[in-house]
Amino acid sequence: MNEKKLKSILEKIHDKNYDCMILTQFNNIRYISNYAPTSFAICLLKDDPIILTSSMDKELAEKTSEIPVEEFKSFNELKKLFEKDNFKKIAIESSISISLFRKIEGNWDLNIEDFLEKERMIKSKDEITKLEKAAGISHKSFKELNPMKKREDGFTEWELAYELGYLLRKNGAEKESFETIIATGTNSSLPHARTQNKKLQTPILMDWGCKAEGYCSDTTRTFVYSEKQEEIFDIVFEAHNKAIKSVKAGIKSCEIDKIARSIISEYGYEKNFIHSTGHSLGLDIHEIPSISKKDETILEKNMVITIEPGIYLEGNFGVRIEDTIIVGKNKAEIIGNLPYSI
Repeated sequence: MNEKKLKSILEKIHDKNYDCMILTQFNNIRYISNYAPTSFAICLLKDDPIILTSSMDKELAEKTSEIPVEEFKSFNELKKLFEKDNFKKIAIESSISISLFRKIEGNWDLNIEDFLEKERMIKSKDEITKLEKAAGISHKSFKELNPMKKREDGFTEWELAYELGYLLRKNGAEKESFETIIATGTNSSLPHARTQNKKLQTPILMDWGCKAEGYCSDTTRTFVYSEKQEEIFDIVFEAHNKAIKSVKAGIKSCEIDKIARSIISEYGYEKNFIHSTGHSLGLDIHEIPSISKKDETILEKNMVITIEPGIYLEGNFGVRIEDTIIVGKNKAEIIGNLPYSI
């Protein structure tokens, strides 16, 4: 599979007359080689690709990488390699740091390209299996957590997040795919609220995920109690369902966002939906495309995205519902079957 990925990316590199592409982003290196760096590493994508890694990581790289590995010596040695291979035009990632950019500058043309990010948009069967595994662990752990019972027992947000982290690992996760959000009471009106050391209040908004074999899961559930909270929940749920029903190969990302946003607007809460409708995910928790107003990416079969509309009433409460879905030719498939209320 990595050989197929490499061939596809090399074709893109050659099509734009690059001699090489430099990768430093850890998950891009992992995607192309199966080696997950833990310290400094550079991958040179060319006809005879190579990974240069630190001495600390060399043994790990040699055991896992499907691309030949050598120890990184210095940037002077790297530049000598460029000169030896007569590099004139080199592609780099947009995520490269300014300090690293300056270290590799020389008598060659450096240009930012998103070859890897675009290649990673469409998931292979193996990648989808890993995403499904991560979601399965995440959902199983959530059911075992039983947050409603924890509220009755007087748990704090911190304690709930800590126990969820334990259950995720117990059930096979490597770690959380991002810092778990447990936002209760008025704190739930903050989309990226910080989990606090306070007793669980109502509503309870939980946004969590884990990594399995490097791939991420991402789910949000909100548990409501009052009549007003239920009213907002129903609106968000309608937007969530209609957005998912609209997803299929050939639709633009922005069109899905528009569908979710139009439902919420019909009920007068347009100004309270303050983020995009979703995003892609894979080795990273946020990948392209985004499901947002300005993203005109046309979805293709086997892209994997989240749908997560929300309404946030400042100083009062918020509701968000999120599922991860696989784009199909004619419809979408939700990963997992986690209930929306318990």
